[in-house]
Order: sequence, then C-alpha cells, then structure tokens
Amino acid sequence: MTCVVTLDSLTLVYLRFFHSLFLPSLPFNLNLSFHSPLFSFSFFSFFSFSTILLQSLSFYFDPPTHFLVTIFAELQSCSAADCTSGRALRLIELLRQFLEMRAAPVPISFLPNGSHITTQRVQVSFQRKLFSCRSRSDSEIDGSANLKVVSPALLTAEKEEAKAVLTLFLKKQGLSNAIAARTINKSDSFIDHLLLRLHLIHKSRYLVGRELTTLEIRDALNPYLESLFEEHGTHLVHAVENFPSPSIKEKTATPVPVSNSTIDTKKLKAISRVSELGPTGDLRPEILYLIEHGLNLDQIKEITRRFPSFAYYSLEGKIKPVIEFFLDLGVPKSDIPIILYKRPQLCGISLSENLKPTMKFLENLGVDKKKWAKVIYRFPAILTYSKQKVETTISFLYELGLSEERVGKVLTRCPNITSYSVEEKLRPTAEYFHTLGVDVAVLLYRCPQTFGLSIEANLKPVTQFFLERGYSMEDVGTMTSRYAALYSFSLADNLVPKWDFFLTMGYSKAELIKFPQYFGYSLEGRIKPRYAIMKNSQVMLLLNQLLTLSESNFNKAVIKKVNKLLLKN
Repeated sequence: MTCVVTLDSLTLVYLRFFHSLFLPSLPFNLNLSFHSPLFSFSFFSFFSFSTILLQSLSFYFDPPTHFLVTIFAELQSCSAADCTSGRALRLIELLRQFLEMRAAPVPISFLPNGSHITTQRVQVSFQRKLFSCRSRSDSEIDGSANLKVVSPALLTAEKEEAKAVLTLFLKKQGLSNAIAARTINKSDSFIDHLLLRLHLIHKSRYLVGRELTTLEIRDALNPYLESLFEEHGTHLVHAVENFPSPSIKEKTATPVPVSNSTIDTKKLKAISRVSELGPTGDLRPEILYLIEHGLNLDQIKEITRRFPSFAYYSLEGKIKPVIEFFLDLGVPKSDIPIILYKRPQLCGISLSENLKPTMKFLENLGVDKKKWAKVIYRFPAILTYSKQKVETTISFLYELGLSEERVGKVLTRCPNITSYSVEEKLRPTAEYFHTLGVDVAVLLYRCPQTFGLSIEANLKPVTQFFLERGYSMEDVGTMTSRYAALYSFSLADNLVPKWDFFLTMGYSKAELIKFPQYFGYSLEGRIKPRYAIMKNSQVMLLLNQLLTLSESNFNKAVIKKVNKLLLKN
C-alpha cells in the first residue's frame, strides 16, 4: 500500500527534524530530501510514527484539549487496512499545525530511557503551498479498489460549506452580518480545523471517493460548534479567531467593520468560476446543463453570489441527479430555475441518504406524495431541514389540537410553516389569537400563512383598525374565526380602501361581522361592478349574496328582487 504526497518545505523540515530528534531508531520506510517535494512511505509505519510522535508532542506543545482529542481519535482509528488519501492529508495537516504553535520554554520527558531534555519552541516561517494527496490500495476483498483524487475543487467547496455553517452559527448567537464576516476572514486556521473534524467524522465517505452533502457537513459541525459555545460563551469569537491558541482574553475594543471588497473577494472568485471557459472554449459542463434547464448565466451568478459553494458542485455527482429526480416527480422544467434560486443547497444533498429519506419521513407525517411537485416549488427548503426541526413544529401543531390528517394537509399546502420558530413565532402568535377568542387550531388549518406574520407590525395594526371603527375584541375574534385570511391583507392596499367603499354601500357594520370574506374580493373586479348593477336595479341583496353568487345566479337574484318589488308596488 503506497501513498504519494506532495508537501511543502515546512512539512518536510518538520518531519525530518522530529524523526531525527526523537525517534532515530524507529524502523519505517521514509526517504526525505529537502529539495524534493515527493516522498513515499508505508502507511502503517507512518501512522505508527505519528502516534508515538504526537504522544510526545502533547507534552511539548500543550495544545487545546479539543485539538488533542481530534488528533488521537484519528490516530487510534487508523489501521493498515483502513488508510486513505484523505486520512493522510488530515494527519499531515495536524502535524503542520503543531509546529506552528507559539514558542515557550518547557521541560519535556518522554524519551524511552527517561532522560530529560530542556528545549523551547521556535516558530519558523516557510513558504506555504497547497498540497494534494492521492492513494492507491489493494482491497482485501476483491483485490482492487478505486480511491479517487481529493481534488482542490472539492476541498474548496467543503471549505466554503464550513464557512457557511460557521457564519450561520455566529448569526444565531446574535452577531451582525459584518462581525460574522470579519470573524470568518480572520479564522482560516479554525476553518481548516473544522475540515479536519469533518473528514474524521465521515472518513468512510472518502474511502469510496464520495462527496459530502450540505446536510452531512452541517450535521457534523453544528454539535461541535455548540460544544465550543458552551465552553467559551461570549468569548467564542476570540477563540475562533485565535485558534489554536487556548488563551481567551477579554476584548473591549469596538469591532472594525470589514470592507465590502474584503467580504466580496471570495464570492467574486466563485462567481468568476461560473464564467470560466474550458479548453474547447465552452462553459463548464454543469453551467451548460443548468442553462439547458432554464437558468441563464446571470441567474447562476446571482445564486453563486448568495451561496458560493454552488459554483463547486459537480454535474454528475450533485446537480444532475437532483434535477432529474425533481423532473421525475412531475416538477415542470420551467420551475427548476425558481426552485434552485430559492434553495441552491438542494444540489448538495445526497438522494439516497438524505433527500429520499426526508421525503419519506414527511410523507409519514401526512404530506401528499402526489403533490410533491407543488410542495417543492412552494418551499424547497423543507427538503434540507433536519428531522428534529420538522418534528418540533409538528409537535406544536399536535399541541394546538390539529389531527394527523390536518397536520398533513397543512404541510402540503404551506410547507414553509416548518421554517417558523415555535417559541419565537408560532407560540406567541397562537397566544395572541387566543386572546381574541379564536379557535387557534382552526385558524392555523385554514390559513397557516397568518402565523408567519409579525405580531407588532402586522397583527396588532389590523386589530386596532377594526377597534377604531367601532368593533369590539369579540367582534374581531368572530370575524377572524369566520375568515382566517383576514389578517393576511395589507391595511393600506386592501382593508382601508374596501372599508371606505363599504361605507358608501348602505350596509350596517354588522354585515361585516357576518361576512368578513368581503375583504377577500377584488374591489374593482367584483365589489364595485356588482354593487353598481344592484344599485341601478334599485334592489338590495345581502352582502354575501352580492359577492358569492355566480354571474348567472347573481343576475337571477337581482331579477327576482326586481320582480318582487314590482309586484309589491
């Protein structure tokens, strides 16, 4: 089993120095040349050397606890039959990070004979270069195996994904966009550390050359970030920016905003990739495929601007399988651009391990499998949500009193209900309508979109609108119970102009309590024309008759009223 690794001078000097200093008698096949970036070695010998070396260095460098755990967990899981290019890459980078820790005189005692050597850490600057690793192994099962090259493009894509996860996590802790962006730009070492953890967790994926999905990356990194937040609290940003230094110092200086040019540099790099031409003068195959399915180059660039990882998704491995799957579900080709624009992360999801199981999970909750095309078009993000997030929403719907059947219908008609926070949105909204005397379960079933509205900006102003016009809280509650969409209308564009016209129609205000659906009809297309006909006929219909009857039945009702009036006279 042989691995060929391209390294820079920093790593070569590092390996040569520590081998000669600490383990001169350890037998392993390692041919080092300071002038040559290539060397070959036995996997088993390399890992044996690394294990002993890192056990020694743990006393010498005293790194952060979580950093040590990552290294030793990786080394302990190594075996001669389970060595891959990804594993070699991770270990080499871990060795590199040890050398870069700050100098401090410390005594060390780890040699076999127990002798003591006093030394100090010295940090040396070397030219840094990217390296790649590839391997070839003989399978113990069938004598062959294909371990794919860990391409720079894949590593770049995973790095962008890790940055996106960290950015969202920082925002979740209350950081502004500017501070989160500044932190990301100052945390290259920590981002690399996240990639190492990612490769450790999903080492089996690299064994078969399989790309990680967006969900796998997020689910792997978020728990670790949560644990760091519990450990460092408000000092998390400082810890991330200064990784791997374990010291946490109070920072009182006001953060300096990051310039737009700094923030946009990496986005521009991803966007430029979209326009790159190949040897034949054509765009990349994945770009041509997206154009073939309705997206134009500007739309692809805009998607990449919002989600840079999209530029690094492979055609055959990610983009094409997802789009073809959607088309097979009945999604119109014309809807593909809209779906990808709303949720480009979908192309980073594994069909067999994430997408299909998530759909099956949602079908078990009641989503109509015949309407997946509409569900995906309405809210494609639902396919990227974790089961825990969806189950939290579903549990609350059951808590409100919705039946399993109604929960399924709500998810089918309004899948974005799963995007609303239970504690910050759904529960406060439910409590608000409860104070109006509304059956909240019925309201949510009939118009779940109402629960996405702001209480202060949308709900309270509508309530106040009716109170100011002489209706009681009980009246407003009755109107809402009879017409669940009442609160979804704009005050300025809908309720106010229709109210003003209602005052000219000659009805009592009680008619709106009986028929609040009045506000759901078009003022110019339905209300005014029907009212004009009724007025010219000098008759009066109930408000609901005026608007709900079909054209023919409305005319019949008017004629009947006219004839009745003539007979009476």
